[in-house]
Amino acid sequence: MGMSLPRSGLRIALNVGLDAALAASAVVLSRWLANPLDNPFWPALPIAWGALALLIAGVPFRLSTQYWRFASISDLLGVAAASVAAAALYFIGMEAVLGVAPASPAFPAIYLMSLMLLLAAPRIGYRMMQGEQSVDQTTQPVLLVGAGEGADLFLQALGTERRPPFVVTGLLSLGQSQTGRRIHGQPILGAVDEAGTILARLRERDRLPSALVLTEPEMPGPMLTQLMAVADREGIRVARAPRPTALDSEASSHLDLKPVAIEDLLNRAQVKLDREGMARLVAGRRVLITGAGGTIGSELVRQVAALRPAFLVLVDNGEYALWQIEQELVDYPGLEARIVLADIRDAARIQAVMEMHRPELVFHAAALKHVPMVENNPGEGLLTNAVGTRNVADAARAVGVSAMVLISTDKAVNPTSVMGAAKRLAEMYCQALDIEARARGGMRCITVRFGNVLGSTGSVVPLFQRQLARGGPLTVTHPDMERYFMTVREAVGLVLQASVVGSDSHIDDGGIFVLDMGEPVKIVDLARQMIKLAGLVPDVDVAIEFTGLRPGEKLFEELFHGREPPAPTEFPGLLMARPRTADPAIVGRAIDEIAALCRAEQEDAALRMLGRMVPEFDHNADGSAGSVRA
Repeated sequence: MGMSLPRSGLRIALNVGLDAALAASAVVLSRWLANPLDNPFWPALPIAWGALALLIAGVPFRLSTQYWRFASISDLLGVAAASVAAAALYFIGMEAVLGVAPASPAFPAIYLMSLMLLLAAPRIGYRMMQGEQSVDQTTQPVLLVGAGEGADLFLQALGTERRPPFVVTGLLSLGQSQTGRRIHGQPILGAVDEAGTILARLRERDRLPSALVLTEPEMPGPMLTQLMAVADREGIRVARAPRPTALDSEASSHLDLKPVAIEDLLNRAQVKLDREGMARLVAGRRVLITGAGGTIGSELVRQVAALRPAFLVLVDNGEYALWQIEQELVDYPGLEARIVLADIRDAARIQAVMEMHRPELVFHAAALKHVPMVENNPGEGLLTNAVGTRNVADAARAVGVSAMVLISTDKAVNPTSVMGAAKRLAEMYCQALDIEARARGGMRCITVRFGNVLGSTGSVVPLFQRQLARGGPLTVTHPDMERYFMTVREAVGLVLQASVVGSDSHIDDGGIFVLDMGEPVKIVDLARQMIKLAGLVPDVDVAIEFTGLRPGEKLFEELFHGREPPAPTEFPGLLMARPRTADPAIVGRAIDEIAALCRAEQEDAALRMLGRMVPEFDHNADGSAGSVRA
């Protein structure tokens, strides 16, 4: 049976043969140019030596492995370097081995230029020919949004496609300064805020693109929202280019546009964080994170792991959630970590975990967060959110933890749900411990409060995505319902920032950090935007249905109580609330009594005790009352 050469081997053999032929031709051409009256083909030995010299010199520059169809500047630089080396080798061999001197003093320069020209010209010509032949009637015209590295990589990747799915007709820059310039020959037509005028002009010329392609990894949400509104009026879609790292990868073989995510529309200007302070807080210390498998907890794991703790303990009561985040720890080589299955409601177990691992810093993210679920199971919510927080705080303090960070929620402000009131009680206990620590020393207790996290388990975005996948309808509880939203990465970054600031002794006693959530978003507007992002028309392709408030819900979430006006901190993105405080012994006894009532299945009595401790708790038990904006 015959052996067949692999396709890559055939291509390399063809490259070797073509380059050898071109090098031999360069000898003939240069000899003719140097002396047109002589026979350039005789003697033949220098011609053969010219081909062999290039093959030898081309090895370190990998001429034989170049794709002519993808010829780039770096390939042409390799051709130039190989030509210089081959010319030097050629003349050294001719004089030292064959004893033949150059035909004229100008011959070496003529030969070098001829060799470079004959090697480079076919590569450039083939690349241009392939680019022209690949554009056909199925190729979609697109405008790129962004004129930076992302656009450069996208255009490079497009040039490597044998039959590119898109043809770029221009670019929109994020600012005004680049208008009129070109990238890879494509004109920058103007800035994003001029998109309406530019698209109208292209429509008049019958050159309207089929899509706007976002090439910048980060784009301000308001700018993107405005751009999508303009594109919607013109009837063209907006999509996102693959990540720059994917475009820059040699393994990438096809350009697949991605839909714009709802997180992109809510993207805000990045707050400059104190990374050095975070490193001082975490690096070289033993850190424990509860709820490590949840949305907030898992992102805490990622960001804390990147800060190089000495030891990281991941605590959760969900086996699958812990397994998922454990798989990501391979991305942090050298990290020493321990995975612990434990329920924060089990005081003895939590105490044993703390004593075993002796953390210096604790992030407490474990909680029940789904309002209707906790309304249906109020005892479980109280045992987890209030009693569980006390278990973690007491165990941490007993083993000498220097600081514990409680992750709280905007639902703790003027709560109408059991979940929110339970979290407010947890806040009160941690506030009381922190005040005591400032007076007597000991573990600092830092509380951070924020609103909804996009894409978190049980949140509205994954729900809308599932409903869209089924063809709708999208269900919204009330047309006026508003919520604050933040991406999980931004929220956790600010939690770490608050942890750094909270360790500073000048922060007022009992203060609660509140993340600046920006402006609230109407849920019905979010639903309509997600339908549009799917390429559909709201109320035409996909219906929106209003189902009414559920037990415990309110129309408008609040970040501050009416009597706790926000106070700025020295760090952007962080505000300070100063709600009322209580004695830790009083709060502790109340939590103990609530725990006993819940375990005795006396949930009504437990809720009455909760109401006495949190007098602003206005329980919307049947979903009939909404909150008014404070």
